[in-house]
Amino acid sequence: MHVQAENKIELDWRERLYEDKAAELILYGRALGLSHDEAEDVLQETFLALMQRGTVPERPVNYCLRSFRNRALNYRRSLWRRMARELESVRWFERSEGETTSERAAMRCLMKLSREQREVIVLKIWHEHTFEEIGELLETSPNTVAGRYRYGMQKLIAHLKGKDHEQLESLGEPIALLDTAPPFRKA
Repeated sequence: MHVQAENKIELDWRERLYEDKAAELILYGRALGLSHDEAEDVLQETFLALMQRGTVPERPVNYCLRSFRNRALNYRRSLWRRMARELESVRWFERSEGETTSERAAMRCLMKLSREQREVIVLKIWHEHTFEEIGELLETSPNTVAGRYRYGMQKLIAHLKGKDHEQLESLGEPIALLDTAPPFRKA
């Protein structure tokens, strides 16, 4: 009986907080640049987190407002990042006027790789992840990831040094950045 009473009190503060502040929080979300629907989604996430909270915060209104703000800003950041990535990924494999010959050659080479090799190379070079981090993300071993990277890079280098090598050299653009370091040998 005591536990039920305690749970009722905890639910009561959340219910009161929701009834008192939900409309204000949606308006605040709109001021932070969210649409009405997005603000409602963030509101729901905020109150789901409050429902999982074991204790009543010292200042529930301030805690709720701060929690809502953090979630709203994270939502906006992730939305903008996702949109930028999607726009960039569409542009990446399409020609644009400002591309250099070497950029087009690299994009053609990347398109020819398997999805697995291309994914690992992008995560390693552009996202600067370690093989261990990529392995966790792809749910595979770091050795498999390293192999995909190594074989993919070998294919890129071979292709770039092949028919496109003369074009790149004539432009004076270095392709050495694609070369992998030689294996370490003890003296």
